[in-house]
Amino acid sequence: MESDSSSIDLSRLNEELPVKIEEMLKLSNKEDDIISLRLLDLTDIDDFMEWFTDDNVNKFCSRDTTFISKEDAMQYIADVVIPHPWYREICLNDKPIGSISVSSFHGSDRCRGEIGYEISSKYWGKGIATKAVKMVASTIFVDWPHLARLEGIVAVDNIGSQRVLEKAGFIKEGVLRKYYLVKGKPIDIVMFSLLFIDQQLTYFT
Repeated sequence: MESDSSSIDLSRLNEELPVKIEEMLKLSNKEDDIISLRLLDLTDIDDFMEWFTDDNVNKFCSRDTTFISKEDAMQYIADVVIPHPWYREICLNDKPIGSISVSSFHGSDRCRGEIGYEISSKYWGKGIATKAVKMVASTIFVDWPHLARLEGIVAVDNIGSQRVLEKAGFIKEGVLRKYYLVKGKPIDIVMFSLLFIDQQLTYFT
């Protein structure tokens, strides 16, 4: 049966939402693997450095931050990560293996947010990133009720990340040329989006 977005039962959504969120906070990747999201702590520094300094990961990242020492990394966590408005570690069986975040816009653009994620390359290809993105999509519109649109920006040659967003229900909108700086050079990106109404239809119909 086709769903009509104009006739969504909001009272049913409000009743089911807490249960749906609880279900999505922990997802089984296979029989004995649990994927979860949690806040990053300074005691996670060794795990954090594993993915943050991964050359395969950094190939597609816009940041230019490098660490000379573990102390530098801890200072970065204290100054940048912990104050971030929405930042979580991606954990596999309680071991942090990556991160996922949502950045907010301001003013007339505050209805939009941008999702970003990274996982240590040795865990690529296991469906972990897709599950983590789905978990965020199931909660972010509740955490930030002002959001109407969640965007994902991916380099045109990062096919794996594009598949992650597509599998998580994001819509591919098109290519924006020379849109984003990576290592100081403007690159072409693919724009993806998930709307609040899309998310409701995905998880509650």
